[in-house]
Amino acid sequence: MIGLYLTSSLLHKKHRVFGIDTRKNEFIGTDPNYTFIQCDITDKDAITNVIDSNKIDVVVHLANSVDNDIDPYVTDAEMKKSKICDKFIYAAANKAEVRSFILLSTTAIYGVQKGREPIRETAPEKGNSNYADLKMTSEKIMQKEFKKSETIPVIARVAPIYDAEYTQNLRDRVFDAKENVAYIFNDGEYGFSFCCVFNLIDFINGIINVPSGRYEGIYNLADSRLITAKEIIDYEKEHHRIGAVIQKSPGMGLSINKGKMKTDYRYFDPSITFNNWNIDNTRAKRIAPFRWTLSNTK
Repeated sequence: MIGLYLTSSLLHKKHRVFGIDTRKNEFIGTDPNYTFIQCDITDKDAITNVIDSNKIDVVVHLANSVDNDIDPYVTDAEMKKSKICDKFIYAAANKAEVRSFILLSTTAIYGVQKGREPIRETAPEKGNSNYADLKMTSEKIMQKEFKKSETIPVIARVAPIYDAEYTQNLRDRVFDAKENVAYIFNDGEYGFSFCCVFNLIDFINGIINVPSGRYEGIYNLADSRLITAKEIIDYEKEHHRIGAVIQKSPGMGLSINKGKMKTDYRYFDPSITFNNWNIDNTRAKRIAPFRWTLSNTK
């Protein structure tokens, strides 16, 4: 999903794009600036050849990401696959002197933070899920590979994404899958950080279009304001994607499985609803406007 949005944007701006995926897509054969390579992300020879042979300016690494590529259940096999891929793709980019390398990471790396201060890039990394571990490993391998490199590393720690039709990440915060019912605490004015996919695309375009060396490091990517539980419920009802909603008082029990949170990216423990989910995007807003919200996303 993210790759298709990004490809459309880059081709519209007349960039030459090399897309690599396991599945074919709608852009094949429609634009002379688009070259598609169909292979698995572990195909070292095919991917390395693309980078070696085409004077690539920027690599955008979207693979091994939930919602975009892998199942919500992140297993040891997925973690191993990601690590293998990371090592050779970073090495290939370094060798080819790619100007900039953008890694799609996740705000799940921060885990559950205490206090009400916005979560900045310097916050403790408390993530305790397989997905958080997978992306943290990707970040560390990347930083090590490019430490003395001409390639500029950019890490985009992205909050759970959505667009007008794909709202599963939003629903996960207000839906008890075991009971098959949506729920809301009190009046639903508590909120969570998410990232509209178009804010992510704007950020990537911002990195691609700036002079070499201007931006690097870690960036939090999230909408500029929280989306409340009430807004999620109202939006899903408006689009006929949610049925009955029950009202709960804080402290009333829902089905909780802390062990499941380790492997299932989608599992949300309602007991942590009122913890701090406010991701600070101040640093990333120097690059992109973050103008997209749930209300103006079409």
